Amino acid sequence: MNNTALGAENKKKQTIKFISEAHEKFYYEKLKEVRYQDVYHRALCYCLGISDDTRRNVESIYDFKTGCVKTECLHEGWQTSGSMKVIRMAFNLYCNGTPSVDDYTETEEQVNECRQYTVEDLFCCAYAPFFWQAMVNYILLQLGCLCSVKNIIS
Repeated sequence: MNNTALGAENKKKQTIKFISEAHEKFYYEKLKEVRYQDVYHRALCYCLGISDDTRRNVESIYDFKTGCVKTECLHEGWQTSGSMKVIRMAFNLYCNGTPSVDDYTETEEQVNECRQYTVEDLFCCAYAPFFWQAMVNYILLQLGCLCSVKNIIS
């Protein structure tokens, strides 16, 4: 019989799965620039580092001095369907909502924007495994858990 109390002593350090070396480098560099080292900022930095497009355009997505997301970035010409999903996931984990909805005056436009934050829409792309990683990291950090994320994801 396994003793769970003894197992608790053998907690592994949390590991993070990155899509590339550039993603990992971006994550650690941007963590130094954010205002707080909390779960929200970690999720934001992780998500925004997933895509080459979001890494290149991070200054038009997030204001590191004020801590505000720049929702107008969703309307910029460099956006792709993938980069928009990455940004929406980042905004969702950072703000706990759909921050760009307020940018639209028409109710129908607001509803359409909300629909683009759904699990089905966000997770139907090549970045889905890394969105799962971001969410697991977010949850584990919220709980203060040091369990191995690798074992949960795999």
